Amino acid sequence: MTDHIAAAPAAEPVMGLFERYLTLWVAICIVAGIALGNLFPPIFGTLAGLEYASVNLVVAVLIWAMVYPMMVAVDFSSLRHIGDKPKGLILTVVVNWLIKPFTMAALGVLFFEYVFADLIDPADAQQYIAGLILLGAAPCTAMVFVWSQLTRGDPTYTLVQVSVNDVIMIFAFAPIVALLLGVTDLVVPWETLLLSVGLYIIVPLAAGALTRRWLTSHARASESETAVTRFTAAVKPFSIIGLLATVVLLFGFQGQVIIGQPVLIVLIAVPLLIQSYGIFALTYAAAYAWRVPFNIAAPCALIGTSNFFELAVAVAISLFGLQSGAALATVVGVLVEVPVMLSLVGFANRTKGRYQSRADSSA
Repeated sequence: MTDHIAAAPAAEPVMGLFERYLTLWVAICIVAGIALGNLFPPIFGTLAGLEYASVNLVVAVLIWAMVYPMMVAVDFSSLRHIGDKPKGLILTVVVNWLIKPFTMAALGVLFFEYVFADLIDPADAQQYIAGLILLGAAPCTAMVFVWSQLTRGDPTYTLVQVSVNDVIMIFAFAPIVALLLGVTDLVVPWETLLLSVGLYIIVPLAAGALTRRWLTSHARASESETAVTRFTAAVKPFSIIGLLATVVLLFGFQGQVIIGQPVLIVLIAVPLLIQSYGIFALTYAAAYAWRVPFNIAAPCALIGTSNFFELAVAVAISLFGLQSGAALATVVGVLVEVPVMLSLVGFANRTKGRYQSRADSSA
């Protein structure tokens, strides 16, 4: 969902419609998933049973469909710009990898072991904490480009940030998750965790890189980016379908729990909301104080706030199962993500004038 994709004529109607009514489409899919999950539980039970080596095959296919077009758009040659305007990149790395996973774990422990201790069974509490940790340790890759475009962010710089995040994620996601799950007294099945990293990060990233290389090598040098843009525009509908189908499926799996325990959903959402708005405020304020330009600062703060929920959901299912509390927590993350991010995009755009005037005064 890069700016190049959005700018492509073939993708413009679909992308424009999708962006404009993003909350509506996701809300419809959430309602549809909950309704279908309650009306046809045997069907979702059958789909839940389609797994191999603790990986649900239906979820895996949908997530690959969702992630692959974004990975084709990631240009690792942009890493040569890693030293350009380093402030935004420093903020991205520090917030995503040194702050966010640990604050999410701390909030999970605070609320589910203390604040909500009398409302939730201790064993279930550990599962919810695990789901929050998986969300906190997975910075967003795909939807970042949408949030960046909506705030008129610098597309090249956003690409650099995403590329750096993807490289770090390959090596850091599993150790950070293992460390934090260990701290919260959950047994970490390393084989499943590493398998999930391979399936949902390395494989689609490698497939995207190989596709991009093939496209650019079979086009004129001056038309290489155009070739990539055309290809990603052509496969983008599959990504959108994958996203919406995944939402329906995930909420279908958890539909009975959501209807039966609405208070539980609210309890899980509380630390997620505090984390999201807190991380955004921290990053945006730091960028403002450090006089980072708005078109870098806004996407930087949104990247830190948003989650790679596709990865978090898939790993939660692989580690703990479809009906687990950890999977439920990641699904609530999907529920919270879109409206929160759109509200923050709106806030960033409303404060752009004041922010930019400060940056201009320092130029």
